[in-house]
This record gives sequence, structure tokens and C-alpha cells, in this order.
Amino acid sequence: MNGRHELKYYINYADYAQLTARLHHVAKPDKHAGNDGGYIVRSLYFDNYSDKAVVEKMSGLSRREKFRLRYYNDDLSFIRLEQKSKSNRMCYKRSAPITADQCREILQGDYRCLNSPNSPLFMELYTKLHYQNLRPRSIVTYHREAYAYPAGNVRITFDGNIRTSNSVMAFLNPELVTIPASVATIMEIKFDGFLPDVIRDALQLGTRNQTEFSKYVVGRFV
Repeated sequence: MNGRHELKYYINYADYAQLTARLHHVAKPDKHAGNDGGYIVRSLYFDNYSDKAVVEKMSGLSRREKFRLRYYNDDLSFIRLEQKSKSNRMCYKRSAPITADQCREILQGDYRCLNSPNSPLFMELYTKLHYQNLRPRSIVTYHREAYAYPAGNVRITFDGNIRTSNSVMAFLNPELVTIPASVATIMEIKFDGFLPDVIRDALQLGTRNQTEFSKYVVGRFV
């Protein structure tokens, strides 16, 4: 599993308009974007009653992880179990497909579907549900606009309209009611070994301050 660099920046609407206008000339928009140029992301995060994931993030630990379920645009045919981890400033992600029925079982407290030797990621979450007492804790939704650049395997995303809900049992319900978690727009830049100058220049990174913004943490404090 190869690590990737991940940079995050707060931006305002004027920044967003200028940056996306530049990116259209050098990068390709995400092929899954809808008519508005983006798509809706919904994630369900796991944590324990000591808020392990929140504490690790807020403490700035160099090694930390979190598990989540995620799908896009209310499409329940494409759901993923993901583990995001960070080690020595590098970010890692593992992913495995999971069905809506399996998600329902997990939400109801039946974790037997994760006890699958054929899926190391399922088994890891199954183990940590028992030994770290992880449980479904919070839902986060947001609108994402994404661009890709092949050299350096660069992906640039703009996330806004960040909303949250603690009604975890309604994770698969398209009518889920959410509340605003943040008015921020977050630009994220992910890349492998290097960030090409053409992207660095288009995004004017030299004049921007990075942030450690976490949608999950922000949602937990609403």
C-alpha cells in the first residue's frame, strides 16, 4: 500500500471561482461529475465512546486511523468500507466493496458479515469493533468537485456544503435530514511522489496556509 501526500487549504468563494477556472485549462474534471460539476459524498464514521478518532486527530498524532462507510449520489450499488490512516505525514487508504444489506446488518449491531477471512479489511474492522469498541458514530455529507492530472497522480478536490447527522441508522436513507457542520470550502490536493509545477502554479500554493481540517471532527462538535 503506497502512501500519498495530502494537503488541505481553506478557501473562499472567490478563490474557488479563480482556481477552478485555471484548473479547467490544465486538469480533467472528474468523469463522475453531474450537471453541477460535482457529486454528493455521504460517509458514516466509526469511533468508540472515548472518541478515539477525534482525540487522535485533535492531538496531532503522527500515526492515526479511522474507518468509514461511503457512497456517492445516493447510489447504494457502490458502497465502500474504507480505512484512512496517516503515518509520518503520509496518507494511506484501503478500500473494499460492501453491500447495502451488509451495511444494514452493521447498523443493527450484527457484525458477523465482517468476519470474512477473504477480506483483510473486513477482518480488521471486525476485530476493532470488538477490541476497541468501535461503533457507527456520525454521518457527514458534502458536495465535492474534483479534478485529476496524470503526472504525479494528482487529484484536486473542492468540498463544500458540509453537513452532519448523528442519526446513524438512517445512513442509507436518501431522505436523511442533516444540519450544517461548516461554512468552509476545503481544497484538498493529493499526489504521489511529486506535485507538478503546473499544478502548484495554477493553485498558487506559495501564498496559502495549510489546515488540518477534518470533516468528521467538525461534524462531531456541531
